[in-house]
Amino acid sequence: MNNMNRIFAIAVLLTASCAISAEDLSVLNAEGSANAPYMTFEAYLNAQAFAALDRRQTEFEKLKTLEQIKNYQNRTRRFFVEQLGGFPERTPLNEQLVGTLEGDGYRVEKVIYESEPQHHVTALLYLPLGQPPFPGVLVPCGHSSNGKAGETYQRISILLAKNGLAALCYDPIGQGERAQILNKKEKAEYGSTTEHTMAGIGAILVGRNVARYRIWDGIRGIDYLQSRRDIDPIRIGCTGNSGGGTLTSYLMALDARIACAAPSCYLTSFRRLLETAGSQDAEQNIFSQIAFGMDHADYIIMRAPRPTLMCTATRDFFDIRGSWDAFREAKRIYARFGYPHCVNLVETDETHGFTTDLRVGSVRWMRRWLLGKDDDTTESDFPIRKDKEIQCTMNGQVMLMPEERSVFDLNIEYESVLAAKRQEFWAKTPKTDALKAVRDIVKVRKLEELPEVKSRLVGTIQRNGYRIEKLALEPEPNVVLPALAFLPARPCEITYLYLNDQGKQADASVGGAIEKIVHKGYIVLAVDMRGFGETKHSSKKWYGGMFGPNAGHFYLAYLLGKSLVSLWTEDVLICARFLKNYQSNGLPRKVILAGIGDICIPALHAVALEPQLFEKLELHRAPVSWADVVRTPAATNQIATIIHGALKVYDLPDLVKSLGPEKVKNL
Repeated sequence: MNNMNRIFAIAVLLTASCAISAEDLSVLNAEGSANAPYMTFEAYLNAQAFAALDRRQTEFEKLKTLEQIKNYQNRTRRFFVEQLGGFPERTPLNEQLVGTLEGDGYRVEKVIYESEPQHHVTALLYLPLGQPPFPGVLVPCGHSSNGKAGETYQRISILLAKNGLAALCYDPIGQGERAQILNKKEKAEYGSTTEHTMAGIGAILVGRNVARYRIWDGIRGIDYLQSRRDIDPIRIGCTGNSGGGTLTSYLMALDARIACAAPSCYLTSFRRLLETAGSQDAEQNIFSQIAFGMDHADYIIMRAPRPTLMCTATRDFFDIRGSWDAFREAKRIYARFGYPHCVNLVETDETHGFTTDLRVGSVRWMRRWLLGKDDDTTESDFPIRKDKEIQCTMNGQVMLMPEERSVFDLNIEYESVLAAKRQEFWAKTPKTDALKAVRDIVKVRKLEELPEVKSRLVGTIQRNGYRIEKLALEPEPNVVLPALAFLPARPCEITYLYLNDQGKQADASVGGAIEKIVHKGYIVLAVDMRGFGETKHSSKKWYGGMFGPNAGHFYLAYLLGKSLVSLWTEDVLICARFLKNYQSNGLPRKVILAGIGDICIPALHAVALEPQLFEKLELHRAPVSWADVVRTPAATNQIATIIHGALKVYDLPDLVKSLGPEKVKNL
């Protein structure tokens, strides 16, 4: 080859290389979509949530009589407890007084009690100086890393005690002395929201909510207050901020012993929450509550007409407009009882936090209803203590106590009970009936009930020996799944549905895994499931790193009583049916399903529930079982692929076994 020919050949190769590197495999951009691709999934779920909230509003407007309201209260309360997973039996508190402190106008007792056997709660009881019995106020902490030692929680507790009210302030799990996962230095390994959500993963799989454990800690705290002779068992209050406002809202709705409540910086409306901050961490999302019609206002309505004060901040991320909407709803219900004065709202022009105005407002409210004193309490400056000084445990963490059980342990113990029941169920139940139970809990429609996918060709790319068609697939209105169809010149009768959690383009390059399949004569359809690939949400919210970009989507679906696995499974089925007949000239082809990473679980469900649609299932990077997830405290990137209460009926190996080794291949 002479130099001129060599230069020409190099030029051709460079041109081809540049053409390949310049390939644009995106679909939504080619289609000129007006909306940001990653927003489509969130918009879809929000639309369903807003429709459910509209239905709730219609039902709320029907509450006219006291009988209707009381039925509404009872029905909502039953639903709430059921979705939490119920509560355990009361066991001995085995309370321990481990130290005392003297303050100016109050004293402190360091207390440890067991909310469940070998599951300890560390608390400080702030007692007034004077003649008992005193009213007792439970103070759940917000998301402070040091729990009850947080400055604002010390200040509200001291202010209550200096004004004649005992205050029991306790550490939530994941905070203060109750970190459930410790690092090598015997300190908390994770932040509170992260640990709460980690514990929530196992709780969800066994049909509970991590809020169940948090609420029970508070209920047992009230039990402890009522057990003391220096506390009046009838005059019980509850106040807390942020995450403590969440717990105050839950406790006041479920425990009738709370005579007076003042949740701070939490109550808003779900509509405004979803439009602004979005879904929060594990205990702040109750399964199916939006679908059922339980909004934030209902935490107040469930306890009507007992005295309740909403403490709010104008510039809170818990939106103030939603707070006023909730307040107006509650006010109407209280008025129907004849007690409109028993619900009120205080607003301070501040950002999120238990600021002075809100602390003073809460204490004034408690004095009015628990002491019968309606006066202008103020807060002067007073010293607070360092963390070490108010430590209750010997080594600073309950998990260093002998035989201590964490929330993760409690989830694991319950899963062991369910495992025995699952084994018996699958041994005694015909496969068709067992799979029907799976379908019912996952909420996947039968194939014939699913709509036909609509497809649009938005571009083509020619490669050596095959072409790529860019397709926009619509499994339902306003939902677009970007797809690439790889079409060999002479396709065989077998096709591949290729679903990768890294997106359809991950293995689509020249020389990549998909091309190797195409060169064997197979048509390959690579699809971005909702929330993956072009529709992936590059989240910078708290859950983005540890729990994956679809964690927010998961909780939106969770509030609607759905799972992402359900939505993805139906999409897999719709895409497989489309592929079976795509470019088939009337002769349907066989479909091999390849699921990679997070897609493995919906892929497995699709094949188990509609095995006739698939020739074979290939799984890459598949999890072994959900039981293993429950037994792994630091379960990262697992939340998107779990189902509420699934382990009450089945685990992933049960689905694999139902298909047989010839149908499923783990690669």
